[in-house]
Amino acid sequence: MSVRAESSSGRRGRRTRRVEVAKVGVIEQLPWTQPVYTDPPTEPLDEDGLEAVHDAAMRIVEEIGIDFLHEGARRVLKEAGCDVQSDSPTVRMDRAFVMEQVEKAPEYITLEPRNADHTLIFGGAYAAFGQVASPPNVSDLDGGRRMGNRKDYQNLLRLAQSFNCIHFTGGHPVEPVDLHASTRHLDALFDMLTLTDKLIHAYSLGKERMVDAIEMVRIAAGLDDEAFDAAPRMFTNINSSSPLKHDWPMLDGAMRLAKRNQLVIVTPFTLSGAMAPVTLAGALAQQTAECLAALALLQVVRPGAPVAYGSFTSNVDMKSGAPAFGTPEYVRATQISGQLARRYKLPWRASNANATNCADAQATWESAASLWA
Repeated sequence: MSVRAESSSGRRGRRTRRVEVAKVGVIEQLPWTQPVYTDPPTEPLDEDGLEAVHDAAMRIVEEIGIDFLHEGARRVLKEAGCDVQSDSPTVRMDRAFVMEQVEKAPEYITLEPRNADHTLIFGGAYAAFGQVASPPNVSDLDGGRRMGNRKDYQNLLRLAQSFNCIHFTGGHPVEPVDLHASTRHLDALFDMLTLTDKLIHAYSLGKERMVDAIEMVRIAAGLDDEAFDAAPRMFTNINSSSPLKHDWPMLDGAMRLAKRNQLVIVTPFTLSGAMAPVTLAGALAQQTAECLAALALLQVVRPGAPVAYGSFTSNVDMKSGAPAFGTPEYVRATQISGQLARRYKLPWRASNANATNCADAQATWESAASLWA
């Protein structure tokens, strides 16, 4: 056989193998596993710098205070010894009280979805990756860019279930805006629980939605109340209303979930030059104050409740005021946030952000920079 014939035969063989793979619809991928970082993280601050950010955060909670726009939360904190005035939503906490409560939180959290094979560990060097939450639009080669709908939402859930590199569902992978807002959480959770058996997120938007979510996850797992409360099986991620404020729906849902021993992540959305100081140190101090104040509340609600330090500190475009993603400031803030979370021995949630409009080299480099934190 000639060299040309052998080459042609080899190409035909490769084409045949590709066709066979396409026929069965199988994507070659590594088996399900949870990655563990082996290289040390990037730590821009030395010990003195880290303590300076921590001290500034503690001065904020002690001297300025955090607004808790939830009467029940203020009552709980007042009974715990915090400075709460009847004519103001502002709560001031002693730094010793804050750190005492934070130390009650577990350093590692084992989360058990209804499929035990997809159990995850949050904390330490363990990493887990989830979908983005609630983008308004979706795009594909067939339909182009469009507003999200239930069909697209379901298809993205199917993709999340099929890919082993996606470990959990972080929220609605696209917002199904064709579902009425008053009942959207029911339909969306139903789809989530029937199309994926991985760890799921429920939005903390007040009593009704959180109670419904807890019951649906419990029923899907086939557990009674006692068995459900025995281990974390779902999570929520709440955002503060920066600067220095936690609103009623987020607090109410978070406290209800913490009472049931489920994971609550507190992620302040602090943008330098908008709702946070323009300096990186100031924005990080504010982020830490807002986060730890809420975590302290949740530990009073249920000592030892699973909680996590969340971070999203970035900057804004100083001409338009639009949030900026994937910037050098964002990367540095994320790296330092990782240092802070490790200082408090808390699991940490961050965002893999970039500023590009498509999947290109810019997306790769900006995203990768955030992952070394």
